[in-house]
Amino acid sequence: MAGIDDQRLLEWSAALIRASEEAIEASDSLYEKERFEEVLRVAGDIACAAGVPADTPLEAVCEWLRSDRRKPDAVVPKVAVGAAVGNEAGELLLIQRSDSGVWLYPTGWADVGYSPAEVVVKEVEEETGIEVEPVRLIAVLDRFRPVPGGQSFGFYSLLFHCRAVGGSLRPHPLECLDAGWFAEDALPPNTVGYNRWGPTVFGALRGEPVEVLFDRMRPPPG
Repeated sequence: MAGIDDQRLLEWSAALIRASEEAIEASDSLYEKERFEEVLRVAGDIACAAGVPADTPLEAVCEWLRSDRRKPDAVVPKVAVGAAVGNEAGELLLIQRSDSGVWLYPTGWADVGYSPAEVVVKEVEEETGIEVEPVRLIAVLDRFRPVPGGQSFGFYSLLFHCRAVGGSLRPHPLECLDAGWFAEDALPPNTVGYNRWGPTVFGALRGEPVEVLFDRMRPPPG
């Protein structure tokens, strides 16, 4: 393990645990469940190599990594990562979400073991078939504040300006009802949140020096 620090090993362990537990939960195949349980054991071995005592039960290792060493009752926001992808015509890549029917830029939950920029690349290709290159972070938004169709729990949304570099448009059959490229004056009527992110996104697509968009301080009560 020379050249690999303990923190990186723990990140790999947490990523394996998360993916394996989701696969075990989703699968009806006993064979698949057994194989992913083996991956969990390997994740425990990796954690031990990073300094977790070797005699620690696997269940304890998994719980420790899942909790990210936070207090069990800690309430913290989730993190979503989105992509404002532009093409040579200055159009924006949008998907029609299968869960709500609204149109929005590709977005997904951050995965343990991936940087936000890596999540962006992965999510866009999975959802649309388009290969992208992150250019810069252009927005950090608190989605706990009331928004139409918003979630009932708190999460932060990181939005990256991305450049399309390859692939072809292939909407994911489960996550997307449709997908396409749209000019600023021809967005679908049920595009959600445009008034909030639109000027920043299309400014970035035009090459303008936009500032990072973020939620400003609210005035004190009273």
